[in-house]
Amino acid sequence: MKVPAEQLAQSIARRLAPVYLVSGDEPLLVDEAADAIRGAARAAGYADRTVYFIMDRHFDWDSVRQETQSLSLFAERRLFEFRIASGKPDKGAAVLTDLASRPLPDAVCLVITGKLDNKTGDAAWVRAFDQGGVCVAVRPVKTADLPAWLASRARALEVEVDTHAAQLICDRVEGNLLAAQQELEKLALLAPDGRITADLVLRSVGDSARYDVFQLSEAAAAGDAERALRVLLGLKGEGTEPTLILWALIRELRGLWQEKERRRLRSNSRGSGWNLAATPSPRAQARLGKLPLRALLRQAHLADRVVKGMAGGDAWTAITGLTAALAGALQAAPESGRVAV
Repeated sequence: MKVPAEQLAQSIARRLAPVYLVSGDEPLLVDEAADAIRGAARAAGYADRTVYFIMDRHFDWDSVRQETQSLSLFAERRLFEFRIASGKPDKGAAVLTDLASRPLPDAVCLVITGKLDNKTGDAAWVRAFDQGGVCVAVRPVKTADLPAWLASRARALEVEVDTHAAQLICDRVEGNLLAAQQELEKLALLAPDGRITADLVLRSVGDSARYDVFQLSEAAAAGDAERALRVLLGLKGEGTEPTLILWALIRELRGLWQEKERRRLRSNSRGSGWNLAATPSPRAQARLGKLPLRALLRQAHLADRVVKGMAGGDAWTAITGLTAALAGALQAAPESGRVAV
């Protein structure tokens, strides 16, 4: 049964289903939906929780089959949680189909994934969850709906946010719902009369999404060129050092390279330089096969020389070119490290 995220609480109140599938690419809303299911399971006595992180096709699904069939040592009722980064369980599709088609006694199965494409959404295991349990597809909040979304969240915090204040928050957090929620919670504590005004926002809210080097590198790696370049412009306007921005981009590139090598070697371990590399987001990992990482790393090397004054050129031009190339807006040229349309 398909249930909108907004109606999940009512669905759970009526009946706790044996299997749940929560999918979407908005982390805050996905986490909230999963938390609601976990909370209901705990309240119903499902105290023994086992979490599986499925990062690639080499995950040991046989161990899952054995575990789900064994008796718990700590509680009679169990919650099995599967976090599938890609939304494609590969060999585990048969295991998940069995769990949905023949639910385990005294157990709840929760699967959490990113947004499912049309092909994956029609897979047999997804249909099994739809027929035997509840499927929750979390939809992103449209830009035009963000002020109303904030107003609704403010009411839940027992405060009011005026129209101009809501729009200011939306402009500053760049569509990052988690940042918006955090700022709203902070402002609710600062509102003396229970009302969030534009003046209070201007005095209190930081540019948490726009001027963050990590959000820049993550957006570029995910292929969101428009946002990455907008964040870069904000960083430049705020006076952020080019060396810090370049460090974040190289850190992201190292993470992507390491993930690609890990897949090639079919290893679950990270390399010796893992602490210098970012962990690629699911959206970035989905682009691995198309990213010219070798050319991008050469371009990053040239940008590093330009930023340090060891090569001719403008530092911001070099960083902009690297950001655009990583995001897919320009083509990396490995011969010179420059970019060409």
